[in-house]
Amino acid sequence: MFGYVMINKPEIRFKDFDIYRSYYCGLCRELKERGGIPGQLSLTYDMTFVILLLSGLYEPKTLKGTTHCAVHPLTSCEVRKNTFTEYAADMNLLLTYYKCMDDWKDERKLLQRSYARILRGKEKKLEKNYEKKVNYIVSCLDRLSQMEKDGENDLDKLAGAFGDLMGEILVCREDMWEESLRKMGFYFGKYIYILDAYDDVQKDVKKGSFNPFAGEWQEEGFDDKVRELLLMMLSSACRYYERLPVIRYREILRNILYSGVWCRFETICEKRKEKREDTKHVGSI
Repeated sequence: MFGYVMINKPEIRFKDFDIYRSYYCGLCRELKERGGIPGQLSLTYDMTFVILLLSGLYEPKTLKGTTHCAVHPLTSCEVRKNTFTEYAADMNLLLTYYKCMDDWKDERKLLQRSYARILRGKEKKLEKNYEKKVNYIVSCLDRLSQMEKDGENDLDKLAGAFGDLMGEILVCREDMWEESLRKMGFYFGKYIYILDAYDDVQKDVKKGSFNPFAGEWQEEGFDDKVRELLLMMLSSACRYYERLPVIRYREILRNILYSGVWCRFETICEKRKEKREDTKHVGSI
């Protein structure tokens, strides 16, 4: 996961932010329990969203408590944990492991290889617990990796592979909500892939790494094109979200879905505009 699915903090009520943070802290503690500090380092906003979505939909029994951590050593933090916290932690560890292995295979990153080795024991155990799901996730990643190696230029196919993966992540039960969750996850996954490619394009071009936007990122209107692509993906994801009978945490989820998901894009877009303006200014001197 990439940390793009977050809240828009200035637009959320204090009470709702406290609930959001308690689930985030709960996931952090669960990752530490399951993977130690290396597992804790894989913490992402994206999986906090997954916990809130599934908790809001299924309303499981949730345990509340307080904890201290290295980030907040002097104050106690409220923690919420339930069965979906455990599920999200497992998925987070699996995806982190496969992401590290992918980086090692593609770019020979030693740090990522070392991190993957640390997580290897946990990943083996999770493979047994989620055999069918793991096989599907691995097939999606293999398909995506092969397309990138082949230089596939069809963005819809590339993003679709990661969309299939995210759809599988959101579906934790085979029930009447499976179709809506899978389709919501599909479009959300496409949004994540597109935004990640947009975020990394300059770095990838400089390193000679694959990026679907490599040939057009300097063209006029590129930012607007990406904005439109993201809008289409998010509109579709939200359409399926609104079909779900989510009452609990609805305001938090809507903050994320209709506002928070744009925070990272706007930050990246603004920084690039500033760089372009600086370049023009230097060139005119």
